[in-house]
Amino acid sequence: MELRTEAIEIPVNGDSIEGTLIVPAAAGKDRPGTLVVHGWGGGQEQYVASARAIAALGYACLIFDLRGHAETRGQYETVTREDNLHDVTAAYDFLSRVPGIDRHSIAVIGASYGAYLGALLLYLRPVCMLALRAPALYKDDDWHLPKRQLHVNPDFAAYRRLTLRAEDNRALGACAQFLGDALVVASEHDEIIPHPAIANYISALANAHSLTYRVIEGADHGLTKKEWELTYTELLVGWLSEMVKDSHAQIPDRSVLLRNPALGAATPPAGPGAATNPDAR
Repeated sequence: MELRTEAIEIPVNGDSIEGTLIVPAAAGKDRPGTLVVHGWGGGQEQYVASARAIAALGYACLIFDLRGHAETRGQYETVTREDNLHDVTAAYDFLSRVPGIDRHSIAVIGASYGAYLGALLLYLRPVCMLALRAPALYKDDDWHLPKRQLHVNPDFAAYRRLTLRAEDNRALGACAQFLGDALVVASEHDEIIPHPAIANYISALANAHSLTYRVIEGADHGLTKKEWELTYTELLVGWLSEMVKDSHAQIPDRSVLLRNPALGAATPPAGPGAATNPDAR
């Protein structure tokens, strides 16, 4: 399939983040959208090949750089989780306004820290498909603390090994209310995200319409071997392909808009021209 690639800038809170929109070249309507959120220390360039493979299925795919990365690397030491959640929300809003997009068929794909942010996005925007690779977990406390400072907490690693309920953590709480289709992918030898953290997400997604769980054998957290990266892309593309087939079967809309007082709530933009709502670990 012939694809069109467009470099974009997305305004967010008086700043801007860079992104790349990859869509089928042929005009279409009611096209599903996919938002890809990279992990801490990563960037959109990691996902160009995956985004092209996803777009070849008929999706419009948006990859972008969170603040604190790439051109905004100067904010690496100061950016907060709230700042990055604003980035994700702004990127979602941009994607939802792309001509031909079905705003009720938007998938969010996240890795590690990006998966955590993707889960939190469920409180702010409707999502019908959610793919989480090696999803990170953070305490709800210190929300406005720079992200980098969270790693110096002596309980940082131990927290991820706890068995947590949905009511114990905002990201898990969002997943517990998610009614769409979910994919969780783990690395067999993940040195950053232990299995209990993955298990917490899987348990929280009990209400999902469907839940697929896969482990990439031998892989580390960052998928540092090409074969592991290719395996993940194949898993992702295969799952999204199945979701496209399901959508053609007139499955009822399972997009949801949740509320969490600690994060606030936001209403999706009304349509084209609507203003953007400001709202590797």
